[in-house]
Amino acid sequence: MKIPLISALAAAALLTGGYTLAADVAGLGGDPEKGKEKANTICMACHGMDGNGMPAMPVWPKLAGQHSLYIYKQLMNFKNNERQNAQMYPIVMGLTEDDVKNLAAYYSTLEQSNGTAEAELVEKGEQIYRAGNPQTGVPACSGCHGPAGIGSNLAKFPRISGQHSEYLAQTLKYFRSQERANDPNGMMRGVAANMTDEEIEAVASYVEGLGR
Repeated sequence: MKIPLISALAAAALLTGGYTLAADVAGLGGDPEKGKEKANTICMACHGMDGNGMPAMPVWPKLAGQHSLYIYKQLMNFKNNERQNAQMYPIVMGLTEDDVKNLAAYYSTLEQSNGTAEAELVEKGEQIYRAGNPQTGVPACSGCHGPAGIGSNLAKFPRISGQHSEYLAQTLKYFRSQERANDPNGMMRGVAANMTDEEIEAVASYVEGLGR
């Protein structure tokens, strides 16, 4: 059974440690309206009209509500072949830097849909998220992504709360196998290196269920 996870801790974190959308967009300098026009042309087939992805393909991420600087970095990484993806590369190769800024600004203004967690994975997922696994050297996810999974725009730590668990699990496995290597200083590769499949599935499910 899937359930939403809305806690007093998460609510308090959002009230005290969140970011302002105006600062997010202004810091990048993109134009959300121009970004919307471009998104409706090239992005919505995979990421949905509202940026919350396609239910039939949960390995494609939600972009709605994601930090603009993180989206900008990822799109530029795709464009420069620093992050490999056969589907994304032909889409981004024709984008200008202004296009990328506009898309990042646009998606950061959208509201992300809530997710749910598998009830039987919540306890283990929360343990990994908040405390890691000291025995195997897995650090707590909350250290960078915050207690509510909101991350940080300026630090380019992505918002992961509410994200599709299938996408999160796939991404962690890509970091673990080093198929994805665009994380600064190998940070995420180091985090995922010692995670088991069971830990990845549990924490991915837990993070999807983190509520706003």
